[in-house]
Amino acid sequence: MIRIYNTLTQQKEEFRPIEPGKVRMYVCGMTVYDYCHLGHARVLVAFDVITRYLRHRGYDVNYVRNITDIDDKILRRADENGEPYNELTDRMIRAMHEDEARLGVLSPDEEPRATAYIDEIIAMIHKLIASGHAYAADNGDVYFAVDSFEEYGKLSKKKLEDLLAGARVDVQEAKRSPADFALWKAAKAGEVSWPSPWGDGRPGWHIECSAMSTCCLGDTFDIHGGGPDLLFPHHENEIAQSECATGHTFVNTWMHAGAIRVNKEKMSKSLGNFFTIREIMEKYPAEVVRYFLVSSHYRSQVDYSEENLAEAGRTLTRLYHALRGVVPAKAADVPESEHDERFAEAMDDDFNTAGAIAVLHAVANEINQHRRDGREEDAKYSAAILVRLGGVLGLLQQDPEAFFQADTGSELSAEDIEAMIQARADARKAKNFAEADRIRDELLEKGIILDDSREGTSWRKA
Repeated sequence: MIRIYNTLTQQKEEFRPIEPGKVRMYVCGMTVYDYCHLGHARVLVAFDVITRYLRHRGYDVNYVRNITDIDDKILRRADENGEPYNELTDRMIRAMHEDEARLGVLSPDEEPRATAYIDEIIAMIHKLIASGHAYAADNGDVYFAVDSFEEYGKLSKKKLEDLLAGARVDVQEAKRSPADFALWKAAKAGEVSWPSPWGDGRPGWHIECSAMSTCCLGDTFDIHGGGPDLLFPHHENEIAQSECATGHTFVNTWMHAGAIRVNKEKMSKSLGNFFTIREIMEKYPAEVVRYFLVSSHYRSQVDYSEENLAEAGRTLTRLYHALRGVVPAKAADVPESEHDERFAEAMDDDFNTAGAIAVLHAVANEINQHRRDGREEDAKYSAAILVRLGGVLGLLQQDPEAFFQADTGSELSAEDIEAMIQARADARKAKNFAEADRIRDELLEKGIILDDSREGTSWRKA
């Protein structure tokens, strides 16, 4: 039994998909006007792990993650760059896909773009106007009438009267109430636009996700996820407009990932305290970044620091070190063990990846003990379990030697290191132990550790 914390009810609930054995999940994706930062990686990796685990448990998952490719920020950035908006968004989408691939994030089953769903967005707005939940203003904008939906605030637990208290309406807006939000925005002079019954314009941000999610997954689906900053107003507005347009419950389970913090403040572009994924991966291997994100529960806040990333690298290294020199047994020959059961117990409890990773370390310790005891076959079986369970989290799928030797962080290339190891071996053979020690110390100064064994000498990053 999988239990998931539902933001809507603020408690863990037994997960019962609408259709037995099948999961329909929608996650709010990126607004593609800049490179993705670590906060985005947090969401990408969190829901990638959730998808992987649901599939591991036998569910047929249809995972939809959208792209917002038309937005005020996109238009401003394109104007600043002096380039067409779609050239900017295409470039940022390619960069996002590159970052995802390096982080081991699987592609969603569907990745709808807002600009491909203009007709569906207009049709949903039509329904809302016809049912009295929206209205066209004199300036060409269309607004959702928040007071027409009695349950507004049920996700965020905000009360409409509190939202209205002290709220002001911009003089350029023609909405009836400060709480109302735009479904369609009239185009400004020279701005990209699409024709509509209310004049040329483009969709508001919130309506995009309602149209795309219901088109891809139906009027009601199982899971809707996203970052912590989307709970209000974005997800609250999605519920209001979707349920008013369809007459059905929009989503059964709402999930929100925790924020990345820098100096106790949320990492965000608006605060200017963000680091892009690719900037961080210039300093740390991608799998270390993924391990750093996975090692905390998806709902918890994560503190970004060089020290925390370095510690993630050290602990991931310990797992790979247990696999080094061991050829895992064939997966088909290794039945589920008590480790699998403990792993499932942790993940069934609202995808507790911290608990699951503790199981990985227990298996690694078991491998090391088997090798100390000379029980190589048992070590191979345990190694197969470690690789199997690691794969559910998107970890430990590299050859250990590739992990240890990639991105050395040194001016030495892999060929240079191998040459120095050979020179050290020659020195030892000639009983020139002072020279052999000098080579070892020089490599250590450059961040390379040598491991001697009966099979020879291997190396790894410090």
